[in-house]
Amino acid sequence: MGRFRLRGRRRRGRGREQKGDLVPLRTVVPNLVTSLAACAGITSISLSSEGRFVHALVALIVACVCDGMDGRIARLLKASSKLGAELDSLADFVNFGVAPAMFMYFWMTGGPTHQGVSPLLVRIVLGCALYYAMCDCFRLARFNTMLEQEPLPYWKHFFTGVPAPGGCWMVLTPAILSIALEAKSKAPALAHFLQNPWTGIFMLLFVGTLMASRLPTISLKAIHLHGKSQVRAFMTVALLIIGLLVCDMWLTLGVMGLGYMLTVPLTGVVFLKARAKYERSQAKPETAGQEADA
Repeated sequence: MGRFRLRGRRRRGRGREQKGDLVPLRTVVPNLVTSLAACAGITSISLSSEGRFVHALVALIVACVCDGMDGRIARLLKASSKLGAELDSLADFVNFGVAPAMFMYFWMTGGPTHQGVSPLLVRIVLGCALYYAMCDCFRLARFNTMLEQEPLPYWKHFFTGVPAPGGCWMVLTPAILSIALEAKSKAPALAHFLQNPWTGIFMLLFVGTLMASRLPTISLKAIHLHGKSQVRAFMTVALLIIGLLVCDMWLTLGVMGLGYMLTVPLTGVVFLKARAKYERSQAKPETAGQEADA
């Protein structure tokens, strides 16, 4: 009898182990969206190497949309995990670091053949593209380490450095505007200037440095609307942007990219005011305590 009971207990234990190994399907959905974003980024690299730059930009837009959706889907399904966080970080490096760098490299050097561009300039552009990609990698690594730290109160409304999707948008702005102007056959001189290798070199170095820096940049996640008037204003602006995107997507994205660049110095001014206000609020209790002791 004891032998039969022992076997029964072992069978029940195996059944419990098998139930514990079951993984709900909803936990896989966010990782699939992140994988789709990474596939879109890799596809963009392939399209850029073939000289199909408009299609490469479309693939990057798909990657950006998927990157914005995966985290929200994970929170909605309550399927957040460490695996998903690591996968998201790696996908961001591909989508917003490697893919834009390779796009700018091929776009500025005349495609895969580099026709009409000196070999020395091609190497310089490649070096700047690598610099941008490594700055994005450094920015993502720093962001992952800062998740475990409690930020100061005045930092809650700001990012440290330009975020990876924002950096991708910034560095691609000259290409987006050039494509928009070429499609309309307007301002050919400006379109040629935007595609000049030296313009792209400046953008790669400038945006890469912004991503790796500790400059405060705007965080849309921390913005809240107060009152119906602000909601109506936001809806009006959002509907206007949607209408402009439908009418001329590339030109609208390019102009919005320029506007996003202008937010960097404006955000710096707002940050300095917020920090000064916090420091004054911290100094008042100390002053009051010293007066009470006196």
